[in-house]
Amino acid sequence: MPDRYFSETPIEGPLATLAGSEAHHLLHVMRAGPGDRVTLFDGAGAEFDAEVQTLARATATLRVLERREVSRESARELVLAVAIPKGDRQKWLVEKLTELGVTSLVPLLTERSVVRLAGSALDKLRRNVVEASKQCGRNRLMEITAPRSWNECIEGFPEHRRLVAHPGVAAGLTAGSQTPTVVAVGPEGGLTDHEVELAQQHGWRPIALGPRILRIETAAIAAATLVALADGGNHG
Repeated sequence: MPDRYFSETPIEGPLATLAGSEAHHLLHVMRAGPGDRVTLFDGAGAEFDAEVQTLARATATLRVLERREVSRESARELVLAVAIPKGDRQKWLVEKLTELGVTSLVPLLTERSVVRLAGSALDKLRRNVVEASKQCGRNRLMEITAPRSWNECIEGFPEHRRLVAHPGVAAGLTAGSQTPTVVAVGPEGGLTDHEVELAQQHGWRPIALGPRILRIETAAIAAATLVALADGGNHG
C-alpha cells in the first residue's frame, strides 16, 4: 500500500493540498518529489490516488488521479464510552480502538475518574486517530466526542443497545442484530454500585468481560472484541 496521508480539507477538484504535519512528513521524512505517488484519504470514507505535483516550504500540491469510496467500517455502529486512563495509555487506547473499527469514543467522567480531558489533550488524541487510521487503512475517522458525565451518558443513546461493563455480573454478550451499540467502561476503581444501578434504571444492561479485573484500555478492547464476536466477526 502506498504511503497514506490525511487531507484536512475536503478534496473536491483535480488538486489537493497537504499542509502542517502531513506536509512535513511527505517533504522532510519521506523526501517525496514531483511524480511520486501516494494515497490520500479524507476521513469521511473516500480515498484518492494522487501524484505529487509541486512542493513548497511547508505545503505540497498533489494531482488527484482517482477517487474511490472504500469502506473498511464495521457493519454495526459501536460507541465506547470510556473513563480515560492516564498518560501514554491514552494513546494506546485510541490506537487500538481505531484499529478495531470503533465508531466513536466518548471520554467518560465518573465518580472515580482520575483523568478529565479538555482542549489540547483532546486535540492530541484526535491526532492519534489520524495516525492510527493511516496505519490501519481506515478512511473514516473514529470520532472522539466532548467528555460526558455519567448522567449525560446514561441518559443518551436512545436508539442504541446500551451495555455497561461490570465485573460483578455473570451475563456476557449474546449474538444480536446490527443495532447500534454503546458500551460504557468505568475507571480502574470501578463504577460505584449507585452508578450501575442508575444505568440499569435507564435501560442499560450490565455485562461481564471475564473473571479478572481489567485495566481500562484492556476492558475497552475486550468490549469491542466481544461485540465483534457476537456479530460473527463483522466488527473491525
